[in-house]
Amino acid sequence: MDDSSENYITTTLDHLIGWCRKYSLYPYPFVTACCGMEYMSVSCAHYDTDRFGAALPRFTPRQSDVLWVVGTISQKQAPVLKLVYEQLAEPKWVLCCGACACSGGFYDNYATVAGIDTIIPVDVYIPGCPPRPETILDGLLKLQRDIHRAKQSII
Repeated sequence: MDDSSENYITTTLDHLIGWCRKYSLYPYPFVTACCGMEYMSVSCAHYDTDRFGAALPRFTPRQSDVLWVVGTISQKQAPVLKLVYEQLAEPKWVLCCGACACSGGFYDNYATVAGIDTIIPVDVYIPGCPPRPETILDGLLKLQRDIHRAKQSII
């Protein structure tokens, strides 16, 4: 057999695992406010997150690896959010969507958390009030890029 007719694919294990994880995200939507409408529109046919490998939301954190925090987080919700984060499957990532989740938004009071990064680590911030669907998709693409480039650990 002629060697030139065979096809070879060479890559590193890190690159291959990163590519697989990048296109097999299972989001858990933690939706609390008006930004939820924009999040829902991203899942519809016009924007279609399925083409990015992130369309099938799970409604239990144990089956998810991406936490979408969408909307205002109050001080009463903070322990629940932390518990949900701790229950996510490893490796796990967090997308913070909307001005209220990112920084507290226009709420400047004792009842609202001024940025969820005081509770859990955040990988990608998606600004806006509410954020446009294109901005949400851009945040998803940035998360996928970071996942692909990261050093992969096999758990």
